Amino acid sequence: MTLQFKTDIPARLDRLPWSKFHFLVVLALGITWILDGWGVTIVSALSGVLKDSQALNLTDMQIGFCGTFYIAGSILGALVFGYMADRLGRKFLFSLTLVIYLIATALSGLSFNFWQFAFCRFLAGCAIGGEYSAINSAVDEFMPARIRGQVNILVNGSYWLGTAMGSFSTIFLLDPKLLPINLGWRLAFFLTVVLGLGILLLRRFVPESPRWLIAHGRVKEAENIVKSIEEKIVKSTKKPLEKVTKFIVMRICKPAKFIDIIAILFKNYKKRTYLSLALLISQAFFYNSIFFTYALILIQFYHIAPTTIGYYLLPFALGNFMGPLLLGRFFDTVGRRKMIFLTYFLSGVILLISGYLFLLGLLTAVQQTILWTIIFFFASAGSSGAYLTVTEIFPLEIRSTAISFFYAIGIGVGGVFGPVIFASLIESQKAVNLFYGYTAAAVAMIAASFVAYVYGIDAERKSLEEIASPLSEVPPAFEVENKVVENLSKAVLQ
Repeated sequence: MTLQFKTDIPARLDRLPWSKFHFLVVLALGITWILDGWGVTIVSALSGVLKDSQALNLTDMQIGFCGTFYIAGSILGALVFGYMADRLGRKFLFSLTLVIYLIATALSGLSFNFWQFAFCRFLAGCAIGGEYSAINSAVDEFMPARIRGQVNILVNGSYWLGTAMGSFSTIFLLDPKLLPINLGWRLAFFLTVVLGLGILLLRRFVPESPRWLIAHGRVKEAENIVKSIEEKIVKSTKKPLEKVTKFIVMRICKPAKFIDIIAILFKNYKKRTYLSLALLISQAFFYNSIFFTYALILIQFYHIAPTTIGYYLLPFALGNFMGPLLLGRFFDTVGRRKMIFLTYFLSGVILLISGYLFLLGLLTAVQQTILWTIIFFFASAGSSGAYLTVTEIFPLEIRSTAISFFYAIGIGVGGVFGPVIFASLIESQKAVNLFYGYTAAAVAMIAASFVAYVYGIDAERKSLEEIASPLSEVPPAFEVENKVVENLSKAVLQ
């Protein structure tokens, strides 16, 4: 007989009030995006400096390839580490990937030629790709249903807080009056490592996801973690927690193979799979094409000095962060589907307008930055909402693998070639060629907005198990008698 057990752990996690524990999870896990944003911004802001003979003496095309190497690494890392996170646990993977990222970042600062630097960016990308799946899974599985949307969106949006910090730091690190050119850009990477070491220590206090534990039959461990969280909350609030009456019956199953997971996605969740692909491919092309070549456009077409790029990146980054911060709560009230449609559609339309003004030569560097800031205020919230959607609409046992698969496909199609294509458009020195690129990115976002409106899932304020039943959940028609289930549950807990 298949071992079945009854558990109320998902319901208990969903009914918890916001607490210091939830803040710890957001800080320890979400801050990785700050590191990622910092690192990517450093490379983008450094693009002009890295072309200097006193630095790495890179060409525009090589800088574009560095972006491509980073994204290619994130694809491989997502597929490998995302699958491992479903088999080995969220905690093990988000610890391992952070260590790899810190090593790769330190080595980036020690590079002396294009190939060394490109390899280090590839390795850092591998780590970040793994972080996306493990961390998004863990954050969603810990957060109460009523606020899961805004928390997840804010966590993903914190990437741009790191971008703002990176932009601000480059103002000083790239100032030749303060630091030699060959030293400032290296210090930027080393500062990232120092911050990351502190985060690594903080993550020791984040437990394994109880939802992942029960899916793997480790019910006693999950019970102990949830009980500890509850006791701390009751002690701090001095109020009893709401009683839980909702249970699910699960059975212990073997982990699915990667090829079987892909078959499940396209067979059992076909519409959700196509929705995820549309959202992630479009936003990946939109973001990576523009952001990885942001500095090159300012330098080539607006003749901005490379050492002052940080001044233009800072407002752009703050706009990207303010989008998720201010719009995030509406994903839990107005709803996921409507908000993704609105943010995708507006960002695409405004980019079309911006691209046309750029073609006509009517924009200054400041005006271009203002328009980009407005565009990505909406695009950032929409992109974060897309990642939120992918983390919610697939079953617990394959959640991390699903995230990594769609992330890899989205980035692979929309992101790997984007930076190189746009770098070549910039090298042509023709505004019309860039306009065509902007138009393609805008049309992709607008098309995806309608896909989201038609096929989107109204997941707001619903438990993860209600949105997508776990593969190991036992349907009521197949449950054994209640007394037997209770006895088996006690056996599992012992």
